[in-house]
Amino acid sequence: MELTDAEAEALGSQGYFVRDAFLGEARALAARAAALARVKAGMLKPAGIRRGANHALDTSVRGDHIEWVLPGAAPELEALWHRFQSLGEAVSAGAYLGLGRFDVQLACYPGGGARYARHRDAFPGQSNRRLTAIWYANADWKPEHGGVLRLFPEDTGAPVDVAPVLDRLVVFLSERLEHEVMPAHATRLALTAWFYGRST
Repeated sequence: MELTDAEAEALGSQGYFVRDAFLGEARALAARAAALARVKAGMLKPAGIRRGANHALDTSVRGDHIEWVLPGAAPELEALWHRFQSLGEAVSAGAYLGLGRFDVQLACYPGGGARYARHRDAFPGQSNRRLTAIWYANADWKPEHGGVLRLFPEDTGAPVDVAPVLDRLVVFLSERLEHEVMPAHATRLALTAWFYGRST
């Protein structure tokens, strides 16, 4: 895949871009089915906040359940993993970010108002995540389901809401954009890739 000029410009100027039809409908539905099967099989665990000795569960801050996804997890999810890999290569070439390894996580918000409070995925000056890419697996998503991703671009003063509709990809600079998941009132599925610099 390639990064379009508009996407490269948006990433540099506002810190994010959105692309629809990332996989195509057939592959998107297959990946959704595979993700949903893992949820129903109880393979996801409650997500915590903070790391190491400070790790804790706090559903008032973060209410999703997660699983780390590796190649071989399921053919449909492996196809998405490789698509994320191509995305990293495209962004490195088109936006000169020098991305290297990446991790992929499946997250399910079970509804009932589950959310993720405003945060950043990385902190400036640390050897950490450089790029966040979120792919949504929610068919027939409706506004009343909630669960939008709210981005807080620098210098604009106005948040941007992104509906988590099927096969939509949101890409943003991990250090630059604060974001939150608004309360979800229906099951909400997403797969996120975090890309690191080549030296990490």
